[in-house]
Amino acid sequence: MAEPEADSPPDPHAATRRLVAVRLDSSSIGRASRDIEHERAVAIHDLLEENSFCPVGDPEPGPYDLMVSLADNRLVLDIARPDGSPVVSHHLSLTPLRKVVKDYFLVCESYYAAIRTASRAQIEAIDMGRRGLHNEGSELLRARLKDKVQLDFGTARRIFTLVCALHWKG
Repeated sequence: MAEPEADSPPDPHAATRRLVAVRLDSSSIGRASRDIEHERAVAIHDLLEENSFCPVGDPEPGPYDLMVSLADNRLVLDIARPDGSPVVSHHLSLTPLRKVVKDYFLVCESYYAAIRTASRAQIEAIDMGRRGLHNEGSELLRARLKDKVQLDFGTARRIFTLVCALHWKG
């Protein structure tokens, strides 16, 4: 979603163009260790705290519930109204995200290892790379959703975090 101009009137639907619930389909994603479940819960919490989310072409402004699942190597985003009535379902191939998620995990491992032994400058450099990869993944996800869901960069970042949490092995 484009950022409003400074002189633009506020969007009267901004409060409703958002997610109010996010659930993970445990039958397709599966249960994980306590640490991974915690990471997933934090990612969902952060997403719900601040987001801008609206399916393209939806005649009603929302709010929305999101069910996230995996099917046939695809990320499935089932969007519904809070009363459970379906809005739309999007299936995204995970293949375009695989490299950036893999690279992000490698840099995260380096970052956590560096915290124990590296200098402050080394840690900051690795952290810059980590944030850069997170931004790259977020932009890629946002581009993949461009014609499907209007979302701001912050929301794309939080959804990318959730995608990473779904793939984290601990």
